[in-house]
Amino acid sequence: MPSDASDSKRTMLLTGASRGIGHATVKLFYEHGWRVLTVSRAPFAEDCPWPGGRENHVQADLADPGAYRTLTDEVRERLGGSGLSAIVNNAAVSPKLDGGRRVGVADTAYADWLNVFNVNLFAAAMLSSHLLPELKATRGAIVNVTSIAGSRVHPFAGTAYACSKAALATLTREQAFDFGRFGIRVNAIAPGEIDTSILSPGTDHIVREQIPMHRLGDPVEVAQVILFLCSGDARYVNGAEIHVNGGQHV
Repeated sequence: MPSDASDSKRTMLLTGASRGIGHATVKLFYEHGWRVLTVSRAPFAEDCPWPGGRENHVQADLADPGAYRTLTDEVRERLGGSGLSAIVNNAAVSPKLDGGRRVGVADTAYADWLNVFNVNLFAAAMLSSHLLPELKATRGAIVNVTSIAGSRVHPFAGTAYACSKAALATLTREQAFDFGRFGIRVNAIAPGEIDTSILSPGTDHIVREQIPMHRLGDPVEVAQVILFLCSGDARYVNGAEIHVNGGQHV
């Protein structure tokens, strides 16, 4: 099925929609005719430049496991009996020391480990579990946003963040195996240095020394890969992790 036809009138649930990659993704999917339900810890921001944002936003704190069932019940109510065509797990937290320095093992308290894993990993697992009937109804897709930090030590990404992203890549494979029989595809994208408001000081050195294309990625370039993975054009792509980093991983 051509992507233009298969994308129309579908609904996608996107976590971490308020900035950066998430914000670019919600706008791109909307432009392609999707209904997008957004989830973030903050209430809907009036400066978010896309129509329908307020009525399609759900406020939830993914650091609180008690919020997962409430969130999925709200999503199910918003769907009104229809299926869910995609979940994009983009929400993530990455604690930093002063000056944007990485938080190593010795500096990471148990509470911080738990907070990071609740947002970055456990929420993704539980959303797919709670909303599995809605995904089955559409033979939908899941895209997990991992990171280059999940496969190599990064100068700015902390230990808990990196471990959570490595675990999210593993969750992607497990979901792809478990859900494939239902026609549900699960893939991941692993961004590198993307031009967002959360870049750490010193990123320019990484761009010069580690990225063959010698530039930052644009959030729209990441969103385009997410759109592809959720479209009919990727109907036989399952269990993959796609690097979107200008060759940084090589």
